[in-house]
Amino acid sequence: MSKKDKEPKIDLSIRSFLLPKISAEGVVIVAIFFAISFFLLLLSDVVGIFAIAISLFAFYFFRDPERYTPEGEGLVISPADGILLPIKETTLPEELNMGDEKYIKFSIFMSVFNVHVNRNPVSGVVLKTLYIAGKFFNADLDKASKDNERNLVLVETKEGDTVCYVQIAGLVARRIVSRLQKGDVVEQGERFGLIKFGSRLDIYLPKNKYDIKVLPGQVMVSGETILAVRKK
Repeated sequence: MSKKDKEPKIDLSIRSFLLPKISAEGVVIVAIFFAISFFLLLLSDVVGIFAIAISLFAFYFFRDPERYTPEGEGLVISPADGILLPIKETTLPEELNMGDEKYIKFSIFMSVFNVHVNRNPVSGVVLKTLYIAGKFFNADLDKASKDNERNLVLVETKEGDTVCYVQIAGLVARRIVSRLQKGDVVEQGERFGLIKFGSRLDIYLPKNKYDIKVLPGQVMVSGETILAVRKK
């Protein structure tokens, strides 16, 4: 596939704004919401209108806009929309049994108003995936990284770096979706999953190998914001 073929097409039609594309995982949920809403509308105007409003929000929540991923050597792109929390130095999640090597951890908090489709921050090969059932603390708390329901992905980049990204369920979320499996070849900016109804995404980069390009409190755009650049 050529670079031109891979570039998303810009759709400036009114339809694209009023009826945006939604993720595949959201189609059934949204359909059920609207079906129930119209049934309730037959029973009560007030209850039905309220239910339709909730259904419209569900449609909005599962929206899946196109993104334009920057090109360049050694870029690490934000895997999620949201607010960047404080950047920390730490080890990889203990469940991966990867030792005590230090990593830089970026944490992105997604409110229910953010796009929740997640995209690969780097290109490479999936070394390991691990799902962990857990609790549901508020996703902007530090303990969410260790205690909440989460899905871990370990990727080896073409430069030989080990990069980890973790989908973490939040206070409301109860379902993490990840399409990745061990051995998959992933491409930066491609969709790989989502977290339903409020969440957080952590990404770990090897310490001293990358120049950080963002600051805590900055708004992240999945598939577009450059988090870091690998040192030459």
